Amino acid sequence: MDYCVFIQTNPKQWLGALVAGYSLKRNSAHDDQFAIRIMNTADYPFLQAREGQLFLRGGQKRPWLNDDLQSFTPLRFMPPELMAYTGRAVVVDPDVFAAGDIWELLSREMGGKAIMCRARPGHKGLASSVMLLDCARLTHWRCEEQFNELFAFKRDYVDWVTLKLEQPETIGRLEDEWNDFDRLTANTRLLHTTKRLTQPWKTGLPIDFRPADKFRWFPPKGWLQRARRNLFGEYAFLGNYKPHPDPNQERFFFGLLRECVEKGIVTEELVRAEMQQNHVRHDALQVLERTAPLPT
Repeated sequence: MDYCVFIQTNPKQWLGALVAGYSLKRNSAHDDQFAIRIMNTADYPFLQAREGQLFLRGGQKRPWLNDDLQSFTPLRFMPPELMAYTGRAVVVDPDVFAAGDIWELLSREMGGKAIMCRARPGHKGLASSVMLLDCARLTHWRCEEQFNELFAFKRDYVDWVTLKLEQPETIGRLEDEWNDFDRLTANTRLLHTTKRLTQPWKTGLPIDFRPADKFRWFPPKGWLQRARRNLFGEYAFLGNYKPHPDPNQERFFFGLLRECVEKGIVTEELVRAEMQQNHVRHDALQVLERTAPLPT
């Protein structure tokens, strides 16, 4: 198919990816015009092969961990290769849910750009968490080879994922509504629950993601973070996931999950299994029971 939406995920975010895929089809009037493909890190041996090895991130060397909450991010660069460098692709994180019609993005005029994405407010670089891609213009994207360059210290992860290694003139800007960071309004097209601490399906679980290193701005905090990891483990003393500050976003996610369960896309057994692995909050089934149906 000439149009495909790719959802990158890992086992920790599998449920989110399933709900994301459902939302994309549910809310499109052209759902027969595009395919959905979930890219799971477990299916890419080149990621697994680097477990524990040092890679370059933000000018520092740190170990690659496949069980980190965001270990899927290198897969953002796989779609052009998977599309044989033809057609259009959108790639999204597993915590991005369609509130509008994704076909409007897939079919939009790109003005000769290879990539379209939004800016990262308060940060340098661009947000690659949602990208519209003209695959024929991205023949230089070779995910496995470029991932391996991180471990040869020839490529910096931060520069890679913020698209600083791309020619600026090949990148166009998307409206914020196509990657709406923890904001759900009448104009939102793709809701991105990007603040990991408050992802609605994680509330109450022990934190299992690596906080951003602060040593470049405040070195003592970076030293303390490294000491904590070395002495007590990667996620020790980080606390628990918090409720999302916007109840409407929790209702939106669980409304979508409720429909997935009703349609057999997600089984109750899968939800229970994800709860047992601490991938999904332990009261998820109770939240489902009290969640009202979404408007049709």
